[in-house]
Formats: sequence, C-alpha cells, structure tokens
Amino acid sequence: MDEEYDVIVLGTGLKECILSGLLSVDGLKVLHMDRNDYYGGESTSLNLIQLWKKFRGDNKPPPHLGSSKDYNIDMNPKFIMANGMLVRVLIHTDVTKYLYFKAVDGSHVFNKGKVHKVPSNDMEALKSPLMGIFEKRRARKFFIYVQDYNESDPKTHDGMDLTRVTTKELIAKFGLDDNTVDFIGHALALHRDDRYLSEPALDTVKRMKLYAESLARFQGGSPYIYPLYGLGELPQAFARLSAVYGGTYMLNKPECKVEFDDGGKVVGVTSEGETAKCKKVVCDPSYLPGKVRKVGKVARAIAIMSHPIPNTNDSQSVQVILPQKQLGRKSDMYLFCCSYSHNVCPKGKFIAFVSTEAETDQPAIELKPGIDLLGPVDEIFFDMYDRYEPVNEPGLDNCFISTSYDATTHFESTVVDVLNMYTLITGKVLDLSVDLSAASAAEE
Repeated sequence: MDEEYDVIVLGTGLKECILSGLLSVDGLKVLHMDRNDYYGGESTSLNLIQLWKKFRGDNKPPPHLGSSKDYNIDMNPKFIMANGMLVRVLIHTDVTKYLYFKAVDGSHVFNKGKVHKVPSNDMEALKSPLMGIFEKRRARKFFIYVQDYNESDPKTHDGMDLTRVTTKELIAKFGLDDNTVDFIGHALALHRDDRYLSEPALDTVKRMKLYAESLARFQGGSPYIYPLYGLGELPQAFARLSAVYGGTYMLNKPECKVEFDDGGKVVGVTSEGETAKCKKVVCDPSYLPGKVRKVGKVARAIAIMSHPIPNTNDSQSVQVILPQKQLGRKSDMYLFCCSYSHNVCPKGKFIAFVSTEAETDQPAIELKPGIDLLGPVDEIFFDMYDRYEPVNEPGLDNCFISTSYDATTHFESTVVDVLNMYTLITGKVLDLSVDLSAASAAEE
C-alpha cells in the first residue's frame, strides 16, 4: 500500500466507479478502496437473504419467495435513458462490452387519479386519453414544434429565442392546459418539481427531444433501458475497466481515514496502519462526513409482488411518475418495477419501488399514493436515508465528494454530478460525442 497514487477513490458506488474508470482511462494512477466487502456502496444490489438482514434483522426470508440467489434487488434503482448521458459514458469507455441491456416496457404517468401511458410524439398525443379532443390538437402542434426544433436553424424557432423565453411562455403560445403541462414537464422532460416553468424553455425542449429520440431507438414502449441482473453490474463493469488500465482495487478496508497536511490539503489515506499517498481523493459523503451537509432525505418502499403493476399494460418493467401537483406535494413521487425479464427476481415475481423526496418522517403514510397503485404485495419494506452534498472547496483541499443519490428512478441527475466532478478533478470536459449505435449489439 505504501505507494503514491494520483487519485485515491473511496467507496465503490456507481458515481465513484464511473470516475475511477474515466480517470484510469486518462492514464492516472488510481487506487480504489471500500470499507465494505462488496461493490456498490449505496447503489449495491442485494439478494433475498441480504435484504432480510438489512430490513428485518434476520436471514430467514419465507420459502414461498423462491431462491435467495435469484434476486438482485437494487438499493437505488434507476432506469437508463437509451440516448442519455450514461449510455454515452458507457460507450465512451467501452464498458458496454461487460454489460447486457434490455429495453424497459413501459413509461407511465399518474394523472387525475389514474395511470396512463406517456404520449411522446404527435401521433400518440392524438390517441391519449389524458386530453380532450381540442387539447389533443394543441398538444400535437406543440409536439411537432419540439420534434422539428433545431438549435442551429433559426427557421425552426418560430421567432422565439428559447434561451430567453421561459417554459411557461412557450407553453402559453400553444395554449396548453395545466394538466397537459404537468405530464409534459414531469413525465417527458423529467423535471423533479415546477421550477422549470420560470426557467428558459431550451432545457425542457432538449429534454423532450432526448425522450423522443431514446424512445425511437429501441422501438419499445419506453425510452429506458436496464442492465440484465440489475444495476449492481454497473459498478463492477467500471471496476473491471479501471483494472484493465492499471487501477488497483481493495475491498473490505476498515476505516479508510483521509490524511491532510498542515495546510488542509489531502496527502493520503490510512487503513489498517498503512498509508497510501495521493494528490487527490474522490469519495462518497460517508467517507468525509465533516465536509458535507444534509440537504434532504429520501423515503422509499421496496415491495415484492406476484403480478405487474395494474393499468400498465402488464408491463414486465415500468416507470410511473406521479407529478407533485397531482398529489399536492412539493416534489414528484416515482414508481419503479422490474421482474424476471431483467433477471432481478424469479419468474412470476416482481420487484417494485416507490420513492420520493421525504416531506415527513412517516414513509408508510407519505408513500401511500404510490403504494396504492401497486395492488396486493407479498412483502413490503420501508426505508429512509439522508441526502448529503459537499460543502468543501476542492481547489483548497483536493477532496472531490459526490452528492447522495436522489429519489428519481432515472439516471440523468446522477451523470450530471459525475461529469461535473470529472471536470473539477481534471480541468477537462469529457467528450461525449460518441456513435450511439455502438451500444446496440449488446442490448438485443
């Protein structure tokens, strides 16, 4: 251990693993350590016995649920946008060769007490029961505007500068009602609250385009993909990548104490009496609790069921977004469901998650609107965890700390944090202009 490294990464959560992979590919000498004896940190996957240990305190799940090892239950389940940034990072690093993806069946939204498929283009808007006949025509015009919009071609802008026009103003031009705005903003553009309405419309238009392009890519029922055997495969794939480029991995290293010089700059990490020297440390909030602050908490429920979520067209995998306004809340609620089709549980079983940014200390009551949509459940677990963000000045201490995972059931916000950290650490912007078709072979 007594060597010098460019970067020591602490924790094998997804964010840390992506960064250690990217930095190794860049030719930096990386040591990656974790106090746990498993990969994944907060974003690990558990089998049934591990799940029982974590939430019930014993290791005896009921036999009717089937074999423990047939379960890969993600602690932070998130779907991956097919044309989104995470896929670009996967292709950029060639990690796709270690992973197999499969399209997700359904993308739905909760509106006026019912679950509906999210219409994503002008043709689907005309068929959707979410809107009346006149609203459908207005929505169709808006969808066509978004589909045809090209940032570098002013002819498609209809005289509007979307870097200055707010989303609210753009939507007013098409006369859409609040209900339509709600599903467009939250289920298509994937905004987490309603602040976007007073922000420049360009971001929302780009997000809608990403959704439509991702949907078109696999001709499936949703724009999302998900790895076979769950997300626990992702950190391990990036760990392999890092190892190929000379990175060193050590699991089960107790304490991992970060050492500083008199000026407060990081100089190394000590574990079991040995210190590895380094210039920079990358870690999750749990390794440097004195340099982060609590910014919120996530409430979630994990359910094991014997049927798909009702009203989702019998989807074997699905996301349902419950916009805040529909529930009278400050932030959205998310439903995630996955099954045997992605090898995360035995045939005939389904794993469902309900998550939201907590506004109370009672997850069972707070998550009820989402849980009510699940139908009968075999088992359900409730959990809350705190969300942290860094408050240190990386320029002064050379510590680069990731933000805790949020309640969303898709990956876009996670990757933004990773790319920002990459730029802070290296001073470079990661070039993500990749050939997206390079990932399609494995996904079939």
